[in-house]
Amino acid sequence: MAQDIADPPMLQSTTDALAQDAATIADRLGISPDTATRQLRLQESSVAATQAIADRHASRLAGIAIEHSPDFRIILLLTGDTPVPDTVIDADGTPVTVSFRTGAHATRTGILQAIMAHQQTIRASLIGPPGLGIDQRTGELVAIVSGKDIAREGLDPLRDRLAALTHVPVRLRVVNQPALDMANTGPEGGGRMTGSDPGDTHRYLCTAGFAVTDGVRTAMTTAAHCPDELTMRGADGQRRTLPFIGQWGQGHQDVQINASADPLAPVFLADTARTIRRPVTGSAPRSAMRAGDIVCHRGERTGYSCSQVELTDFAPAGDLCAGDCRPSWTTVAGPSCKGGDSGSPVFLGTTAYGIVKGGSYRSDGSCAFYFFMSTDYLPAGWRLLTTDPATSATPPAG
Repeated sequence: MAQDIADPPMLQSTTDALAQDAATIADRLGISPDTATRQLRLQESSVAATQAIADRHASRLAGIAIEHSPDFRIILLLTGDTPVPDTVIDADGTPVTVSFRTGAHATRTGILQAIMAHQQTIRASLIGPPGLGIDQRTGELVAIVSGKDIAREGLDPLRDRLAALTHVPVRLRVVNQPALDMANTGPEGGGRMTGSDPGDTHRYLCTAGFAVTDGVRTAMTTAAHCPDELTMRGADGQRRTLPFIGQWGQGHQDVQINASADPLAPVFLADTARTIRRPVTGSAPRSAMRAGDIVCHRGERTGYSCSQVELTDFAPAGDLCAGDCRPSWTTVAGPSCKGGDSGSPVFLGTTAYGIVKGGSYRSDGSCAFYFFMSTDYLPAGWRLLTTDPATSATPPAG
């Protein structure tokens, strides 16, 4: 008897992709799906105008944040007390208010420099390795520490000590596990990848990210801490081996590239049940990342979810980057992350943002946040496979 093969996942239009993300995030934002769709469009179309305003206030800029309630609004946090009146930008034909808040005690650049200068000293002074990042909403250095350090030193004394060391405002966040890689002790992005290391009989689980090319070959990304040799099952049900090309896992990168014998399409899975594919129409640069921005991810263990960006310029804890990690990562509030999600695609609509590296967990094992590497940091010579946005407005037949 011939084996039944499931129908291939449907290819979404860019319009339907954004509507799906909006419906997913609407409850978390406390707004209707229609309002969420409008806000996600404003999020995407407001980046350039917001950055131009931020550049004019660069010497005072402590952060940029998105507010979704009571309406979509952009907040620029500035140092000093000199007020700046609200302004209005045009976001694809829609007026959006940009408000300025003053009184921050350090610029974003100053906090970033403090992280880079004092990361090793802070780490050496604590029992558990900390994660360090910038909260652009408040203009603070956020140190993600273990409960053991709070029990030994006390929350207020530890916060005050780190603030005195770094000379910037510090806020502590206590979690059970500050940061862990999330590998579990025609292929498509978002799909299941398995493999084992030489001499190890255990098979490890990771998630495929995005299809890439060096101009000659097409290949698939995942996380560098996943096994070298990986296999994937395609939409046709066939299992394929993806030979190892290379991995980059130091400082600001956690990316591995595995070859494909067959040409890959610029698509990724975008739902838990693997019934929906999306085209990749472009990417979002790390410099455009704002607190409160909405992104989604599709991990093999946790499926599809959407949430808000929390910390930018984040340096994960421990030796997760073959030593100290650089403050170049972005954290996203749960609700979903788990071992096996490593390498999974981070996106909004049909725009690629990055690939998941790891997560942090509460004492009950639930996801506090996950963090990802920007697609800006794909290895030299490799780029995302993308399709023309105009051709993805209507999915092809079949």
